[in-house]
Amino acid sequence: MSRRHQIVMSGEEAAAFLEDGRTVTCATLGRDGWPHLMPLWYVIRDGQLWSWTYAKSQKVANLRRDPRCTLQVETGTEYSELRGVMLACEAVIHDDVETVAPLGAEIAGRYGAARAQWVGMELEYPGRPACAGKAPPAGITPASRSRD
Repeated sequence: MSRRHQIVMSGEEAAAFLEDGRTVTCATLGRDGWPHLMPLWYVIRDGQLWSWTYAKSQKVANLRRDPRCTLQVETGTEYSELRGVMLACEAVIHDDVETVAPLGAEIAGRYGAARAQWVGMELEYPGRPACAGKAPPAGITPASRSRD
């Protein structure tokens, strides 16, 4: 049996890993063709990763041009501890307040009550509209699991 087959996560392990993760790295393609990677906070809703950001952010501009993205949640500091899940996705952008505001509150609640007030203020700040994105995975690639 190959080493990869010994360390690959099952679908259930990958789902639990995503639930426990704190930050997703979102890779989009810039207008010049270079990858653009940025960290985001997220929640999992019905098996889909949802995130919140500013509507005028570079990652949103990139996703409006090309909805394909790669998402990665990873952990570990020592080589033997490294593990992660990669999602190949086509993102869906939501600009409506009815979707964005509850998502912002949900994300803020996950990351601490102090952030809930900040997200609420940012959502109402004129000229800085927010948007939500969901990323239904086209494929999940669990990188590895703990070697315990």
